[in-house]
Amino acid sequence: VQLQASGGGLVQVGDSLSLSCVDSGHGAKTWAMGWFRQAPGKEREFVGSISWNGDRTLYADSLKDRVSISRDNFKNTIYLKITSLKPEDTAVYSCATARYSSVTSSLRDYGNFGQGTLVTVSS
Repeated sequence: VQLQASGGGLVQVGDSLSLSCVDSGHGAKTWAMGWFRQAPGKEREFVGSISWNGDRTLYADSLKDRVSISRDNFKNTIYLKITSLKPEDTAVYSCATARYSSVTSSLRDYGNFGQGTLVTVSS
């Protein structure tokens, strides 16, 4: 499993943004996966999780109205869409594989954190 997130950049308040995370090692398709973010000076935060086949998703309560996660196992890619972006969404977003096939929000259930992508929301 080798994960690389992309799609970040500088956006304006209220914009929407879609991020991608590709597994170039092709080993993640049988595991649930998650998106996390880490703002400057803060701890890593759970954003959402998707089951191995995409039939279940789980989102952080604070974000569930503005985020959605999907995956395409043929492309070894998961996606994160965030709408109505706010300055507090500024963070490095990264993905990781879970130890299970179903969704989980616990950080300790994740590993193989890939290189993240920076999202900066400007007001």
